[in-house]
Amino acid sequence: MPRIERTAELSWEGNAARGSGTISAATGAFTALPYSQPARIARAADADKTSPEELLAAAHGACLTMSLATELSKDGTPPGRLSSSVLIVMDEVVGEGHQITESHVRISAEVEGADAAALAAAVERADAGCPFSKLLRKAGVVVDVALASP
Repeated sequence: MPRIERTAELSWEGNAARGSGTISAATGAFTALPYSQPARIARAADADKTSPEELLAAAHGACLTMSLATELSKDGTPPGRLSSSVLIVMDEVVGEGHQITESHVRISAEVEGADAAALAAAVERADAGCPFSKLLRKAGVVVDVALASP
């Protein structure tokens, strides 16, 4: 795989508590995506704003899902459909401040010709090869996977 570089541009106005900002992808995939501290810490996220943790959840999920599709294809059992959800947890760590402490990934996989053991082996390889899983390994990556019926 070639070297990959991606850029996002961010702006912020105001203080941390009441300020807000926007995030834009250099590719144009999203522009002026709003983010704020209240969206970051509120139990029910502000519907029109995101947070770094939500973006990390999306990035980890996308990386691991693509990695699993690659591994299943290498096994000769390309997926019909992979559905993933990711929960990123940030919590206070004594003496270290707020840290990403967990990433819980749930994957439902429609894979013709693969049994649970083959799927589990592919997930293990995908998780080991996913750069975002590697990044989050210290925090703790938990991957739950289930075969789904097509």
